[in-house]
Amino acid sequence: MRILINGLLLVSLAFTSCSTVPVTGRRQLNMVSNDEVLSSSFAQYDEYIKSAPISKDRAKTEQVVKVGKRIAAATEKYLNDNGMGEQVKEYKWEFNLVADQTPNAFCMPGGKIVVYEGILPFTQDETGLAVVLGHEVAHAVAKHSNERMSQQVVANAVGGALNEAVKNQSETVKKLTPVVYGLGAQYGVMLPYSRSHESEADHIGLILMAMAGYNPASAEGFWQRMSQQGSKTPEFMSTHPSDQTRATNIRGWLPEAMKYYKPVY
Repeated sequence: MRILINGLLLVSLAFTSCSTVPVTGRRQLNMVSNDEVLSSSFAQYDEYIKSAPISKDRAKTEQVVKVGKRIAAATEKYLNDNGMGEQVKEYKWEFNLVADQTPNAFCMPGGKIVVYEGILPFTQDETGLAVVLGHEVAHAVAKHSNERMSQQVVANAVGGALNEAVKNQSETVKKLTPVVYGLGAQYGVMLPYSRSHESEADHIGLILMAMAGYNPASAEGFWQRMSQQGSKTPEFMSTHPSDQTRATNIRGWLPEAMKYYKPVY
């Protein structure tokens, strides 16, 4: 009987704790407080950035900031134009280039963006960088971290633990932060998202980079360059879709993305 009751509770909470992902319209599980997630994200980011080796390359840093600001502006425009303007206040944008030769980048919930120098040979120019930043910001726009936390709450539910976890938001988020963010003691990186999240970020990222004035047709070329760097899969692509699947998906989304594309000179 207890198992049945807890099962019904789980179904009830899942049914009433859904939100809709921008652009794709997918319904997602969202059982944790967004304020708590943002607070935890900002705290984790502040801790990380204290020890991160900030790049001294002025030109490359300026490029990251420039492209980042354009993607940020596009994100806020999309939200405002589509009835989600209240979400704009969640973003406290910050853009940093880190002197690490790993090909990586991430965006924490709330718009804290970090790019590693090691990914710049693959981005090659501003448009390539826009592919990366559009993709990473898309994870924040789609609230994939919130969804992963919610999934972890359900996975960890034993007996009445689910109900208690949802009631005690602060403690729940605090416990799940290392699981979701995976920021290491030294430099740290975001843990990989699922393949479905990565595909969704590809889709949303194309829209954001197009709105920012960057040609979304360049996205396929960037991902091809990343996939050809050797036999070892980089952390940045460890749970991403296969090369062929990604290429097919991007081609399928391009007509939609091109509707938003207005070159900025």
